[in-house]
Amino acid sequence: MDDAEYISYIKVSSEFEALLLEAKLIKLYLPKYNIIAKDDKHPLYIQITDEEYPRVITARKSDLKNIPDLATYGPFPSSGNVKGVLKMLRRIFPYSEHKIGKRACLYSQIGLCDPCPNRIEEIKNEVLKLKNKKQYHKNIRNIRSLLNGNINSLKKDLEKEMKNFSVHQNFEEAAAVRNKIQKLEYITNSKTPVDHYIENPNLYEDIRNKELADFKKILDLHGMFVNSLKRIECFDVAHLSGSNATASMVTFIEGTAEKSLYRHFRIIQKRGNDDYESMLEVSRRRKKHLSDWGRPDLIVVDGGKGQLSVFLKEFEKDKIPVVGLAKRFETLIIPIKNSGKVNVKEYRFPKGPTLNLMQRIRDEAHRFAQLYHHRLFSRSLFES
Repeated sequence: MDDAEYISYIKVSSEFEALLLEAKLIKLYLPKYNIIAKDDKHPLYIQITDEEYPRVITARKSDLKNIPDLATYGPFPSSGNVKGVLKMLRRIFPYSEHKIGKRACLYSQIGLCDPCPNRIEEIKNEVLKLKNKKQYHKNIRNIRSLLNGNINSLKKDLEKEMKNFSVHQNFEEAAAVRNKIQKLEYITNSKTPVDHYIENPNLYEDIRNKELADFKKILDLHGMFVNSLKRIECFDVAHLSGSNATASMVTFIEGTAEKSLYRHFRIIQKRGNDDYESMLEVSRRRKKHLSDWGRPDLIVVDGGKGQLSVFLKEFEKDKIPVVGLAKRFETLIIPIKNSGKVNVKEYRFPKGPTLNLMQRIRDEAHRFAQLYHHRLFSRSLFES
């Protein structure tokens, strides 16, 4: 410090960005007094190879060969940080670190190499093969963007992609992109220390726990003191001009979709386009299976006061709390009992963990209901 003529600093929003910036500055200025870089005789670099399916790997300075400067990031002062950060990035944007072989790698089985280049090459359908190849290259582009420090622009691109999927009712794809955004926000959060997310293998679980904890606070604040939110069920009705009316029940265990517990309902009552009658039928059919399907901690009904009141009346004796979720402005419909009558108050979710949770649950219920509805509708066309 005695030799310094002046001190300047660059303000960043998170430790993650600081780590990337530090690597850039070390590479640019080769600081004489950078103690960490001096002590670590072999600092690590991150490389993205120039291949048909680019790989993301780490390398020492002596290993850098025939790699364009644009595809090399570092040196990072701490090799431990590099490996930890790459583990976190891989949870958001899966990539391969192995050359094409005869079989898919182990990481493909746990979602960390997805889509796996080896699996892509095995696809016979050219359209499907091209789709998966584009997805892999998109993951690599996003990793490049992140390592270049373009975090805000990357978030905006992902948000546009998510909205585009939602507009076209591709809710499963929209939910997948939303999960990426949430994880990205987690590791770039100014309150999340680098050491914490490097040492924390439960990134996904932490996000889900935060969502549920915040949701419980909202319910408590409005007088709905639920003991647990471990199991949340959401119901949605889908119909078209009264024909092939269906309903869906999706189940989330600790904030994560549990597809083995999903259920479809084919509406039997004659007035198939009557949401109220449909909900009444579904609520009664669900109640019959409390013992064998399991008991929910909270029921979410996709709709307003009318749909909510049906489920509320049906499950009141079982002491199972019920809330509604209106599509407009992502509004929670909360029941209030007053002299035997059911009134409601509305709570509009602000941006944050709970909004992400409720959108994910609602979109999944809608997707699942539409899936079954379209299947029945297609079948009726062939039978007519």
